[in-house]
Amino acid sequence: MILSASRRTDIPAFFHEWFFNRIDEGFALVRNPMNAGQVSRVTLSPDLVDCIVFWTKNPSAMIPRLDRLAGYHYYFQFTLNPYGPDVETCLPDKAKIIDTFRRLSDKLGAHRVVWRYDPVFVNAQHGVPYHAESFGEIARALRGYTEKVTISFIDMYSKTERNMSGHALREIDLETKHEIARQLADVARENSLAIETCAEDIELSRYGITRAKCIDDNLVSRIIGCPLDIKKDRSQRPECGCVASVDIGAYNTCRHGCLYCYANSDHSAAMENARAHDKSSPLLIGRHSETEGHTEREARSNRRVQGELWA
Repeated sequence: MILSASRRTDIPAFFHEWFFNRIDEGFALVRNPMNAGQVSRVTLSPDLVDCIVFWTKNPSAMIPRLDRLAGYHYYFQFTLNPYGPDVETCLPDKAKIIDTFRRLSDKLGAHRVVWRYDPVFVNAQHGVPYHAESFGEIARALRGYTEKVTISFIDMYSKTERNMSGHALREIDLETKHEIARQLADVARENSLAIETCAEDIELSRYGITRAKCIDDNLVSRIIGCPLDIKKDRSQRPECGCVASVDIGAYNTCRHGCLYCYANSDHSAAMENARAHDKSSPLLIGRHSETEGHTEREARSNRRVQGELWA
């Protein structure tokens, strides 16, 4: 089993103490985001968890405590964008985030910290030249600290349109997407970075851009030193290349306040839910009633043992 922590919220930034408590107790309870009455129990034994994928914009508080994950394998998807506090309202300044990225890479190795430049949006301030220049500045700052960058273009969900309404976003037409991709790919190549796209339906291979697997069985195999027998995640969009994982997060709980966020309906909802967080609870938000049932989530290792290679 690959554990996702989490597409739905920033566990390293805001809920790492809860996460370590769950590791210590060996399980977590997760509400179905589509049906809050359905609760599953996820076993977190290192014998079953092949790898943990952390998603974050600021893991600084978690870094000194990573030794508590002895016995587990893991890597980070680290989002680092060029936007200011008018868009990413509650993040530290970029110099601090870049320093955090470097410290994490020094501790884990460059292959275990994947840079995400995501999402790319366009308006009067953030045009093609802006992204080319800003991406280049970050790429040069991270040179040698990561091996890969993943990019994606903004998806205009209704909540995203509402939250970004004051920023006069322009539709990114196909020609503009290609021009941004071409320029970012040139910068990535100059800085020894592989570049991939996340869940995009356009073909950008002419620029050396491949399709990403953010939950990546090849990277997991490299980290754990063992091949996996695992299938594509059927719960994700068709364009998504990720393999199957189990997510233990909850939507509407991230407090970074990024206006483009897909995982929050709005910042106030996230702040309200965060007040119900109890680091000692098996659930990320709230507590589990004694009268409330749960189901056991099926869990097994996907490692392909040597004997199976010749079966």
